[in-house]
Amino acid sequence: MSRPLVITDCDEVLLHMVAPFRDWLGEAHGIDFSMEGADFSNALRYREGGTLVEPAQIWKLLNAFFDTEMHRQDPIAGAVQAVAELRRHADVVVLTNLNDHRQESRTQQLRAAGIEARVFTNQGPKGPALQAILDEYNPSAALFIDDLPQHHGSVKDTAPHVTRLHLCGEPLLAPHIACAHEAGHAHARIDDWDRALPWLLERLETKATVRGDAA
Repeated sequence: MSRPLVITDCDEVLLHMVAPFRDWLGEAHGIDFSMEGADFSNALRYREGGTLVEPAQIWKLLNAFFDTEMHRQDPIAGAVQAVAELRRHADVVVLTNLNDHRQESRTQQLRAAGIEARVFTNQGPKGPALQAILDEYNPSAALFIDDLPQHHGSVKDTAPHVTRLHLCGEPLLAPHIACAHEAGHAHARIDDWDRALPWLLERLETKATVRGDAA
């Protein structure tokens, strides 16, 4: 019989991303990062002059960060221990929205942080990519963890039987991110691993089925 499967995002779930990105922007580019709402495109301003960084430049900066600065990303509190515990009960894989050529660097990054997990890269909505993972593993139960509400909506549309936990472990972002649970797209919203791990283990231990009966 196949094992249960936990499919988790990486940035802001397992590893901090926005905080080290903010620090690097200030140090290397003279850009201040201030998240005052849910719109990321309004968060970056040049320190000299105060003008907004154009969206195209934001994407260039994000790519440059992942090219050279991934070593700055530290684990979210409790994430390393939580993944180790989850692996005792289920297979754990990472589904991360990075370009495919960064799959190996993300794998090595997580390993260096103490997280052993197979990494799947993706671009765009995560529902179809998650379905492909389900087709490969054919798990007895499936749980999905992500910090962004749109991915929970995509997974609900594609694989509604999957149990979905909305978790954003980055305090800079969590207050500004719309709640997928309140929108009806996730089964719960828990933003720290101390409370998230028992919630996940309860569903694994009660043998949540791929029909979502225990969600």
